[in-house]
Amino acid sequence: MLPTERRKKILEKLEKDEFLKLKSLKDALQISMETLRRDIQQLVKDDLITKEYGGIRLKQSSNGESIIEQRLDLNINKKNTIALKAIAEISEGDCIFLDSGSTTLQIAKHLYKLKNLTIITNSIPVMLQALNQGHTIISIGGKVRQSEHSITSFDFLFNFDQLNIDKSFICCSGVSLDKGVTDYNLEEVETRRKILDISKHTYLTADSSKIDKIVTVKICDIATLDYFISDDHIETAKLNHFKDKVTVL
Repeated sequence: MLPTERRKKILEKLEKDEFLKLKSLKDALQISMETLRRDIQQLVKDDLITKEYGGIRLKQSSNGESIIEQRLDLNINKKNTIALKAIAEISEGDCIFLDSGSTTLQIAKHLYKLKNLTIITNSIPVMLQALNQGHTIISIGGKVRQSEHSITSFDFLFNFDQLNIDKSFICCSGVSLDKGVTDYNLEEVETRRKILDISKHTYLTADSSKIDKIVTVKICDIATLDYFISDDHIETAKLNHFKDKVTVL
C-alpha cells in the first residue's frame, strides 16, 4: 500500500472512531510501528491530526468540529455513493437546497447531469462547483464561517418564507436512533431547521461513519425527515431499525 493510501485510511478510521490507539492502528493496517510513526509525523506536519498520549485524533476547531478541508477526501467512495443516490431523486426544474458539507459537495459535482435547477445553498464550495453548470444559484445571506466555508443565516438578511424548496439535502456530524440528527454549530443547526420547515421533501445525507455518533446540538428527530440517504455499509440490523423511522434510500 502506498503511503498516501495508508494515510488516507488512517484519516478515515479517525473520522469514524475519533481517537485511535497506536497499537490497534498498527495491527489494523498490518504495518510496523516505525512506518506508522512516519505516517503520523507527516499527518501532523500537514496539520490534519494531533498526537495525544498513546494515540491520535483528527485536528479540530475550537468547538470540536473537524474543519471541512480535512473531510473532503474522507470516505470519498461512500460519499460518492450517496451523491449518486441523491441525484436519482432530483428532477429537471427542481428547486433544491444543498447544505454545507463534504457529502453535499459530492452531490454538486453531479448536478451537470440535470438541467434548469434552482440551487439554494449556504456552502461556498457548492456554489463554486455549480457555478458553470447552467443552473440558477441562490446564496443565503449571513455570516461566513471560515472553518466550514459556509454561510450561517441572519433573519434580517434573508427571508426564508419566500422560498419554495422542492427537495432539501442536509448534512450532519452524527445520527442516532435515540438522540436524532446532531451537529456541532448552533448557527448551522438553526439554518438547517429553517430549511427543513419549508421544504416539501427532506433528505438527510450521511455516510455510515456518522451512525451512532452524538454531538453537541440536535437538528431534528429522524422520524421528522422524509428520506435518509447513506452508503451500503450499515449493519443490517441497524438499517432495519432506521427503516422503522424513515425511508432509507
